Amino acid sequence: MALATGILGVLGLTQIACAQLSFQDNSSNYANDTSVNYFMEAYSAGERRDSSALYQYEQMMNGGLFSMYPAYWRLNNDISTLNPSVVIQFANQYKGSVMAEKLTADYAETKAQSGDYGAVRQVASYIINADDSEKCAVALGYNNGGDAMRAIALKPMVWLAATKDLPALCSQLAMEMNNNPMISNTDRKARLMRMLRDGNTGDIMALSQTLGTPISYSELSEIQSNPSGFITRFSREPYSVKNQYLYLYALGRIINKSYSEGAVQLGYDINLTDSRGQKLISDDTRQYAYRMLAMRRVYFNTDDGYSQDALNWFRNSAGQSYSDEEAEEYAKVAIRFNQWRDLITAIGGMHNTTQQENMWQYWLARAYEQAGSSSEKGLSRQIYQQLARHNDYYGLLAKDKLGQRFSASSSSSLPRVSSGDTARMLNNPSFARAFALYNADASRAYANREWNWAVQRALANNDEKMVVAASKYAHDLGWLDRSIYAINIADNLEIFSLSHPMPHQNQVVSYSRQVGIDPAWAYGIMRQESRFVSSARSGVGASGLMQIMPDTAKYIARNLGESYSASRANSGDTNIRYGTWYMSDIMGKLHNHPVVATAGYNAGPNKAKRWQPPYGTLDADQYVETINYPETRDYVKRVMENATIYSSLLGSPMSLSQRMTAVPASYQ
Repeated sequence: MALATGILGVLGLTQIACAQLSFQDNSSNYANDTSVNYFMEAYSAGERRDSSALYQYEQMMNGGLFSMYPAYWRLNNDISTLNPSVVIQFANQYKGSVMAEKLTADYAETKAQSGDYGAVRQVASYIINADDSEKCAVALGYNNGGDAMRAIALKPMVWLAATKDLPALCSQLAMEMNNNPMISNTDRKARLMRMLRDGNTGDIMALSQTLGTPISYSELSEIQSNPSGFITRFSREPYSVKNQYLYLYALGRIINKSYSEGAVQLGYDINLTDSRGQKLISDDTRQYAYRMLAMRRVYFNTDDGYSQDALNWFRNSAGQSYSDEEAEEYAKVAIRFNQWRDLITAIGGMHNTTQQENMWQYWLARAYEQAGSSSEKGLSRQIYQQLARHNDYYGLLAKDKLGQRFSASSSSSLPRVSSGDTARMLNNPSFARAFALYNADASRAYANREWNWAVQRALANNDEKMVVAASKYAHDLGWLDRSIYAINIADNLEIFSLSHPMPHQNQVVSYSRQVGIDPAWAYGIMRQESRFVSSARSGVGASGLMQIMPDTAKYIARNLGESYSASRANSGDTNIRYGTWYMSDIMGKLHNHPVVATAGYNAGPNKAKRWQPPYGTLDADQYVETINYPETRDYVKRVMENATIYSSLLGSPMSLSQRMTAVPASYQ
């Protein structure tokens, strides 16, 4: 059997099992399906890359819910050698399944990485839920197939983005977009300026060549080794566009070493230009040099704190267009220093889709409210009214601005789900696979993937009743993290009994009150930390419902006069008791401020204290928005949102603004 499979692979005719497999995609009853019993064995064979065993499992699982898995694992082991027709055959045979989507997406990425764009184009139409890397793989296929329009759709995502923040295929797409006929020279110059700052030699050479001012690798290499030497020569050479570019490249290397040295160098060069009465540095070069300084300075906000210098440098860079990253950093500096007009300018520099995000709409409303004219203040209220339609972090803040009261009571009871909707859901093959994997205690990663796909497809088909039925069924099983996911991802579903469950309620309330903290805040932390998965373990070793690090658990046990036991610390009851005690401990160290303490729970008390203002006070929403760790910033928002909702569910409502009082100076 293995020999037959190998011959077929060599011929490139097919790599699907010889027997024509049938896949149950009708509305059958999956309760008696037994293919899940072989799932983990087949998975192990896949890990061993045992194609012969996988082929046998394909036969054994033929016609079952999980028949596609051994075929996927076998094909994926040799994905770089597959003919597109094999992938298309698999996608058609298992149409509608998450593994059909995954194989085609994996294949597109693999082929894009090797430059086989024709193969990418052949499978592109089978990918319907691509992540960023997969989107870029497909766009590369189109860009190299003469379909400039379809490729250019990703321009806002990749063209001016920081290379270090992009998947490799997206960086490649941005570079290859240089030759897209829908890219203008204005676009190319904006990207060239960005690449001069980042020091990406390949992009610099390609863009400068297209712009008619070619820069060679040897020129860049010489400057890289001695940027100050070039700047000394530059001051004696006649003005040229090329030298302006090379000056920015040289200054960028100095700034990357030390923004202070870069600021001194730029100041000297500007004074030299002004004293000569002739332009050594053009207005464009001067402006972008200041942009370079500002962006480098904000990189050090975590260590050095926010700086008025960065704000001034952003102001001095006015006249240059912004990438979203640049505009967002400018906005955060403006938020930190209460510079509301600067904030309006920064938001105005963002791409339109970015401006429309709830976060930036909220801050635009805040800026209009603080510094706007009477008409702008009216516009601020209109924006708040739009945001207040939702009960997320910014919607709750907007409600408070408008004097509206939030209540979760209308959706605090579990929904009634008809038996028909439950039956339809259980007969959906993706949901059936998810529940079968969950009940068999098989791979949770695959169970979650099947679940997420099933929810996404149901929502795409506008079948919210199926999503609610699935969420309720998972909730009743105790599969709370997926129950939460199903409601969270839906735009039009607000069922707090499912999205914000309250397991272990007696322990959470009792232990919270014993240490003097708000039970709603404890639930807010727990939901964000583990989604109530008691076996959750993070990549850095935090574990349990409250995700407590081993060293922290030892610290807690010592302070409680207990001997440390890893198994006991991770158990539900002890983990809740330890977590609530630690929340109280951090709260006491951080001015009894729940926002700062929440940041401390995630990033550590010292970091949270470092983010406080050096003097005076700072509004809590400004403190949160200018936390320098993106993970912690999002974490604090979610916990505060959760706590507000849980306070209503627990019968002691407290608005978000009541929780988010002004943050005191770090020295207090």
